[in-house]
Amino acid sequence: MSPRKAVVAALATALLAGPGVAQAATPQTTAAPAPARDRAAAATITWSLVRASNPTEDQRSAYDLITRAMNAAVARYNNLSDLGKTLTVRYEPGVPTADGNINGTIRFGSNRSYMNERTALHEISHTIGVGTSSGWSRLGGSGTWTGGQATALVRQYDGSGAKISTGGGHFWPYGLNYDNEWSATAADRHVHIVAAMVRDGL
Repeated sequence: MSPRKAVVAALATALLAGPGVAQAATPQTTAAPAPARDRAAAATITWSLVRASNPTEDQRSAYDLITRAMNAAVARYNNLSDLGKTLTVRYEPGVPTADGNINGTIRFGSNRSYMNERTALHEISHTIGVGTSSGWSRLGGSGTWTGGQATALVRQYDGSGAKISTGGGHFWPYGLNYDNEWSATAADRHVHIVAAMVRDGL
């Protein structure tokens, strides 16, 4: 296993093990660093949950579900991409579902059915620029994503005629806009497509 993959694996394990900001573990074995030209620029998504100092039972329950959802989603992003972002997550019962902002804020409302990995992945994509950046307007404003890398990827997945449709700040397929779109394969493809959108200029 390469040193970078060992770090990513350790990071994913740390994220799934506990709440809050993930920190990469240092590999136990000492290996010569790869030449600079062979190293990927490894960024990391980190997150923290804003908690009440004296939480109610409702808040404690929400914090537990949000923590599990965010740990799983962040681990998936960090394992499958080199995207970087610092996220601040809040539980705000007045939010109808959940939302994500390019400033790095994600808010979950009181509806427990949205406190899952699918929603967390979807909202992370908004913090990265899906539906929220000038690149999104430029490349997705026509109703079809026009960036070459993400388009090539969806064609690899779904055939030569496939395209990424855009509208209302969302994309499909693989946008994970609804729970019925969920599968582990769709989740992995979601991350790969968002990363490709970033390379396209998202």
